[in-house]
Amino acid sequence: MADLFANADFSLPAGFDIIASDEKLGPQILSALAEIEERLSRAVTQTSKIADVASRHLLNAGGKRVRPLLTLLAAAADGEINDAVIDAAVVVELTHLATLYHDDVMDDAPKRRGVDTAQNIWGNSVAILTGDLIFSRASLIVSELGQRPMAVQAQTFERLVLGQLFETTGPQEGEDILTHYIKVVEGKTGSLIAAAGSYGTILSGASESVVQMLARYGELVGVAFQLADDVIDVTGQSKKSGKVPGTDLREGVPTLPTILLEQQAQSGDPEAQRVLELVRADLTDDSALATAVAELAAHPVTRRAWEIAYQWADDAIAAIEPLPESTAKSALKSFAHAVVRREA
Repeated sequence: MADLFANADFSLPAGFDIIASDEKLGPQILSALAEIEERLSRAVTQTSKIADVASRHLLNAGGKRVRPLLTLLAAAADGEINDAVIDAAVVVELTHLATLYHDDVMDDAPKRRGVDTAQNIWGNSVAILTGDLIFSRASLIVSELGQRPMAVQAQTFERLVLGQLFETTGPQEGEDILTHYIKVVEGKTGSLIAAAGSYGTILSGASESVVQMLARYGELVGVAFQLADDVIDVTGQSKKSGKVPGTDLREGVPTLPTILLEQQAQSGDPEAQRVLELVRADLTDDSALATAVAELAAHPVTRRAWEIAYQWADDAIAAIEPLPESTAKSALKSFAHAVVRREA
């Protein structure tokens, strides 16, 4: 059965390998993923050449398709993968793609998935409008799935926008910086993975209790994923991905380790204050960046950041504990562990 995936164009992301050993679920997942790819391609097709090329740009660059896969597994947890579930998996991936176009404009990012970003090729306006086009295609598909999926999409879109808005405006006066950061991550990352859990369970006919379980799982595992990503940026474990350790530090992006460091420095800890000065210095020079990364990685706040990320993953696993045992449940649990044990 593992050969089924080994010989396919799609490889299972870390944490999902257990699916390949299931003689029933494995072929279902593989067939559904192939269909999702075809539908994604059709969904971004535009009659205008520039719109078509720009819309296909990031889709053709690849991606792990984690959100569609989670949608399928959520459906399999207490129901069956059907045509509506596959459409919902397409919706969640299109929504994710659209946010990437917008994020790259806001971050002025030069690369995404190993290729030049759309804004770097065609400019900000084209990139923003392309993201809008992809959002519109996602909305068109979800409009045919029923009132509740439409509400999930609208609520998710609202949370995505609010998450970005909160990040852009920063903490309000008197607001705890860590609480604010978690709110940003819940909106920007957790909400869409929660939507994957909601779509899969709602459209497969799962019970309401399971719908709530998988939505909660998605929210928690999404936050765990981002928090782990924050720590990986300063631990050097991201070398295999080609991302330079300390990229977020250099760009001045708030992350869990830097937020914890700032809190400890504000408490009067002289060692935290010393490291914070290194982190906040001009990191244009590679040696200065390397020093800041090494000092932050060695500081106890980085270990604390790992502990927090692991706790979110553990909470995600606990959220689905009431589910009956199945390959889908095992894969979901394994994925939650994998997001905080990955190298990239």
